Amino acid sequence: MSRSTAEIVREYGPFPGAERVNGVTYDGQNVWFASGDKLNALDPAGGKTLRSIDVAAHAGTAFDGHHLYQIAEDRIQKIDPNSGRVLATIPAPGHGGDSGLAWAEGTLWVGQYRDRKIHQVDPQTGAILRTIETNRFVTGVTWTDGELWHGTWEGDAGGLTRIDPGTGKALETLEMPPGMGVSGLESDGGDQFFCGGGSSGKVRAVRRPKRGAASK
Repeated sequence: MSRSTAEIVREYGPFPGAERVNGVTYDGQNVWFASGDKLNALDPAGGKTLRSIDVAAHAGTAFDGHHLYQIAEDRIQKIDPNSGRVLATIPAPGHGGDSGLAWAEGTLWVGQYRDRKIHQVDPQTGAILRTIETNRFVTGVTWTDGELWHGTWEGDAGGLTRIDPGTGKALETLEMPPGMGVSGLESDGGDQFFCGGGSSGKVRAVRRPKRGAASK
């Protein structure tokens, strides 16, 4: 497995009224981050929050192209980003031990922090379709270009780990500087990851490693 130091491109925050950053997602224009009792839309170019939705926002956040999904204690809520209304609710697989959340292949992917697992979940029913086990604590989860990455935060150490989606084996790790953990995680679909910074109240943009022909 390759290890390297994460290249932090930019830091956002801390933000007024947001003591921590939990889940993070990206809608193609704005970064959404969960701050406990709100979902906040951040303009990544200008660095300012544009609006907030009053909703329980305790852990991971995801976007399916139309709707936001947000972990709220032991459930996952589907939210209309325009009105802020909760449209549907499904049980979260970890019954409150859930961390990261991602959308890919028409399904939700839910991290289990201390269980070191990622569940693929039916977004209509909450049924677990399959489970991937990893060897590190799992915070945020994201898919990009067929690669499955998850955030990790254990003690003073945090980072981003790319795992084999079939076996859960760690393939690559980007290590954050000491004391800098990763709560939420989302790819921008290009060369950056957006990482939640937990109790620092910050969102950090981290460079995604380039892929050479040999590493594909």
